[in-house]
Amino acid sequence: MPPVPRLSWRLAAPLVAAFLSVPFILPLALPLLLRSSPRALSLHRISWLPSLQTHTAPPPTMTTETSPSPPPPPPPMQTPHSPPPPPPSPPPPRRPSPSPPPPPKTTTDGDKGGETETGRCNVYDGEWVRDEAARPLYAPATCPYVDEAYSCAANGRPDGGYTRWRWAPRHCSLPRFNATDFLARLRGKRLMLVGDSMNRNQFESLLCVLREALPDKARMFETHGYRISKGRGYFVFKFADYDCTVEFVRSHFLVREGVRFNRQRNSNPILQIDRIDKTANRWKKADVLVFNTGHWWTHGKTARGKNYYKEGNTLYPQFDSTEAYRRALRTWARWIDKNMDPARSVVFYRGYSTAHFRGGDWDSGGSCNGETEPTFRGAIIDSYPLKMRIVEEAIGRMRFPVRLLNVTKLTNFRRDGHPSVYGKAGGVSKRKQDCSHWCLPGVPDAWNELIYASLVLEPNPIAWKKKR
Repeated sequence: MPPVPRLSWRLAAPLVAAFLSVPFILPLALPLLLRSSPRALSLHRISWLPSLQTHTAPPPTMTTETSPSPPPPPPPMQTPHSPPPPPPSPPPPRRPSPSPPPPPKTTTDGDKGGETETGRCNVYDGEWVRDEAARPLYAPATCPYVDEAYSCAANGRPDGGYTRWRWAPRHCSLPRFNATDFLARLRGKRLMLVGDSMNRNQFESLLCVLREALPDKARMFETHGYRISKGRGYFVFKFADYDCTVEFVRSHFLVREGVRFNRQRNSNPILQIDRIDKTANRWKKADVLVFNTGHWWTHGKTARGKNYYKEGNTLYPQFDSTEAYRRALRTWARWIDKNMDPARSVVFYRGYSTAHFRGGDWDSGGSCNGETEPTFRGAIIDSYPLKMRIVEEAIGRMRFPVRLLNVTKLTNFRRDGHPSVYGKAGGVSKRKQDCSHWCLPGVPDAWNELIYASLVLEPNPIAWKKKR
């Protein structure tokens, strides 16, 4: 057998060098190539480099076919040293595109409650519109829970136009008031109004609008058998079919009223602006609370502030009533933050209700009789009392999410809605006119519609969902 010729070293050396250069020298040289040419791999190129799944796929075929009706083209031929160009068809696999963003929402300043298809709006920016079809919510002189002072029709007021106005926000619509649904939302709960006679005015309105939903009116009653009057400071009305109550607790200032005795043992009233009112133990048990205070801060010793306001052990010989109001609201706010649970309760603060006295005040000959239409122009429309700015400041600092029922501006319009001379049965009042409180049916019905709208539009406490 002839010997196998040996490969000359002159031929073997180049073959060995070529063999070693591809797998070993090229990887070592690639970083140097990239560093020397920073644009060799741009971000655009990286975006279409083969993915990990492509590396595990079978190698592309090297043959092509043609036909009169061309099928989808085969994958392009790739080389080991250059990335393939993106195929024109079919398109490469794409990640699922994210869903389009929701349409932009429009908002307005002072956002407090109402809602439309395009977002939320300020329900307190609006106007009163005549509504002959849906107003009043209950017929005048038919609700037995309106006491004499607010029952204007029964007291002889001849005009009825003041009962036929509805509050309408400019940029959204309030949910239609539904007394049956309101009671269903209150099932098993306690709604309590706490404040002065303005809140009693609203309390009586709420009793009347809810009563309209009851087929059997006898299923609603005051649990102690009390008849509503201004002389009593606590009422509890039971709605038996819904196992809920609507209550009123009188508290003129929300902080503690007291007395002091001078050297002659004569008693004088004082107001302890750093201590909560004695009725606060009742507040803790409510699921919905509606607070107010304001009108009593303009009366007598409260306005003068002489030997009246007390903090701790200090009785101030003279103190500004506006600053006392601010400190009293801070006391109330601290109590709410400490004692109320937002997971269980809803708390409203109802804003200042506008009075419309002409030629004096409530105790100095002021009047408002003869007014039969709202006012739609004048300085009073845009007026906003300092007391409301103090309220906003106090609520803004709270941890508890108090809902401000800001009725001040909507009451500015309603000079026609007060009892005026029709606050007494059997004829007109010759001595004093009431231009602070409101006839029922009337303006406070709209306040209760706004409470209902808030409960419908804003999330209810977590604990309510467990009960329903």
